[in-house]
Amino acid sequence: MAMNLIQGVEVKDLKIVPDERGMLSEILRSDEKVFKKFGQVYFTTAYPGVVKAWHFHKIQSDHFTCIHGEVKLALYDGRKGSPTLGQVNEFFLGIRNPKLIVIPPLIHHGFKGIGSEECIMINIPTEPYNPKNPDEYRIPWNDPSIPYDWERKNG
Repeated sequence: MAMNLIQGVEVKDLKIVPDERGMLSEILRSDEKVFKKFGQVYFTTAYPGVVKAWHFHKIQSDHFTCIHGEVKLALYDGRKGSPTLGQVNEFFLGIRNPKLIVIPPLIHHGFKGIGSEECIMINIPTEPYNPKNPDEYRIPWNDPSIPYDWERKNG
């Protein structure tokens, strides 16, 4: 069943090209539709069970993928006037499900390490980080204004 995406969110399936030496996967190219502009590239990690959430940007778009381990990436649309106001998207990313998720400005987002080992996320934001004036706005991971539960769903 396909998920209804929050307005402005894009998903790119990543192709894994394996051979006898290992594998290769292109994450983002400047000549494809999901590319906006280049700001920088960084990686961040999370240990199993750790939640890194919530934050959003007013200017920057993010391009997230998980290259090691597994994560649950959650997005929330809190934009007033948005046709998808109040909508949540949830993605499970990792080597078993290689995808690039494009997160537009003003979308709250965060992730949780869900595998048995530390996960490594790569982000290719459209803006370089400015430590004197960061385009980053945070609220607590468990803020009740966002209708999302980070706990595992058993059953």
